[in-house]
Amino acid sequence: MKNILVILFFITAAFVSTAQKASSPIEFSKNTISIGVVVSDLERSLDFYINVIGMQKTGEFSVSAEFAKQSGLTDGIPFDVTILKLEDNDQANEWKLMSFRSKTNHPKQNYINDDTGIQYITIFVKSMKPILERIKKHNVKILSADGLTIGDGRQFVLVQDPDGTIVEIIGWE
Repeated sequence: MKNILVILFFITAAFVSTAQKASSPIEFSKNTISIGVVVSDLERSLDFYINVIGMQKTGEFSVSAEFAKQSGLTDGIPFDVTILKLEDNDQANEWKLMSFRSKTNHPKQNYINDDTGIQYITIFVKSMKPILERIKKHNVKILSADGLTIGDGRQFVLVQDPDGTIVEIIGWE
């Protein structure tokens, strides 16, 4: 009798677990996030993200004036989008750059508390050496203190893209 109760308990537990999973389905068709970033100079930003940070261009597309207006993206201004990723695979987030070739009225921030919205991104690297070499080669100013480390001994470097978005880079020496 005791064995039957134990078996019934496990069957019930398995049924409840399966029912709970079925009642809370995953809503998302992808487990990544694509982030659109408006930049003032697309070529300058592409140079920074590809040649300094090390991202890869993985695609591009255009949005027509008609679709831009109908979708509510713009008031009828067409635009082009260049897609960058840390690595070219389906599981990598997309960093989508676009420029409207007009002067922006958005002030460039110096610190993450200077504005609302996305102020910084964090990129984790296996080795800091190659990225530090590219930062130096492209004369990108490092905002953090020299040799700054975080609790587990990883190095921490802070730089800004051409429009002021702060890029936090964390990795092993």
